[in-house]
Amino acid sequence: MRQGGLVEGELGLGKCARQKGGEAVGPNPTNRGKPGSKRHVLTDRNGVPLAVVLTAANVHDSKVFEELVDTVGPVKRPGKGRPRRRPEKLHADKAYDFRCCRAVLRRRGIKSRIARRGKDASERLGRYRWVVERTLAWLARYRRLLVRYERRADIHEAFLYLGCALICLTLT
Repeated sequence: MRQGGLVEGELGLGKCARQKGGEAVGPNPTNRGKPGSKRHVLTDRNGVPLAVVLTAANVHDSKVFEELVDTVGPVKRPGKGRPRRRPEKLHADKAYDFRCCRAVLRRRGIKSRIARRGKDASERLGRYRWVVERTLAWLARYRRLLVRYERRADIHEAFLYLGCALICLTLT
């Protein structure tokens, strides 16, 4: 039985309601270790987002590459015929220059154009990379996605999908 006042160990005495942070949040390696999340986006050549994956900021890009490629739905080509299950060619930056990433694409019959670490200049791939950067900038237009306010990853991911749907709507 309590005799009035606060009891140590219960909510209210030096404890906050929830821990700071949330799901899919990790220390950001580029921002003094502050917690953050990262959006991995796969687009077509016009900047239409085909697949989006949300991870913690400290998860390397190559770790979610297979999941990102597998989330792409059928790609409709102009003309007659069955839609392709996968894209024909994939351009990626130096973060994806690993044998496992190239093997993932090879198993799925996708031609890879991945910049090599230490060999390829970033300017050569820049003519394709700017499309993805532009799509990320379009997503950053939505204030809810610019700064992550939600602690739950599923809510933030839902806003991310909504932003991608709005981009698709404006491009068509």
